[in-house]
Amino acid sequence: MIPSRCAACKYLRRRCSSNCIFSPYFPSNNPQRFAIVHRIYGASNVAKFLQQVPMDLRGEAAETLYFEAKCRIEDPIYGCVGIISQLQYELHVAETQLAKTRAEIALLASNRQQAQHEDFPFDDPSSGPIFTGLSTPAHFSEQLFRA
Repeated sequence: MIPSRCAACKYLRRRCSSNCIFSPYFPSNNPQRFAIVHRIYGASNVAKFLQQVPMDLRGEAAETLYFEAKCRIEDPIYGCVGIISQLQYELHVAETQLAKTRAEIALLASNRQQAQHEDFPFDDPSSGPIFTGLSTPAHFSEQLFRA
C-alpha cells in the first residue's frame, strides 16, 4: 500500500494499492485533476482506457484525457474541437494577412524598380549610350543625339 493515496483513490474513498493504475497520473497534490476527468469519463472508463494504452504512452494519455475533459467542462458543446477550430481560423487569418503583406511588398518593390528605371533610363548599359571621356560639349551633344 502506498503511504499517501493518489487523487483518484481519495476522490473515490478507497485504498490505494501499490499497483494503482491512477497513482502515477493523478497525484494526491492535484485532486482537481482527477475530479475533472472523472466528471466527464468516469473512473471505471478511465481505468480501462489507461490499461489498454502501452505503459510508455499512459502519461500522455492521462494528460490528453485531462485536457479534453477540462475543455468539455469549459465548453460543453464543442469542447477541445472548439479550441482547434478557433486556432485554425486564427491561422487562416494570419496566412491571409501574410499573403496580402507579401503581395504589397512585391507591388512596392515593382513600383520602386519601375520608378528608378524611369528616373535613370540609362542605368542598363544595353539601353542607351555610355558617357565616358566627355571632354567637350560638342562631344556630349553628339552622344546625346545618337541615342
